[in-house]
Amino acid sequence: MQNIIGLKTLRENMEQYAKKVAAGKTFIIFKQSKPLFKIAPLEDERWEETADFTKIKKGGVNIDEVLARL
Repeated sequence: MQNIIGLKTLRENMEQYAKKVAAGKTFIIFKQSKPLFKIAPLEDERWEETADFTKIKKGGVNIDEVLARL
């Protein structure tokens, strides 16, 4: 089932909707009575964690530092 919400509502409650999407819900986002986009859980199971840079340094690692070492 798809739920319809306004863009402003999504912006003001992003964390709440992110949790709902992670739990499997899908939303159609509208602005001025026109559909803009849909947010939905990822269905592609090919995603995998390759590196968690927050475990190396709190807040992550600067991308320029990573690229400089490649």
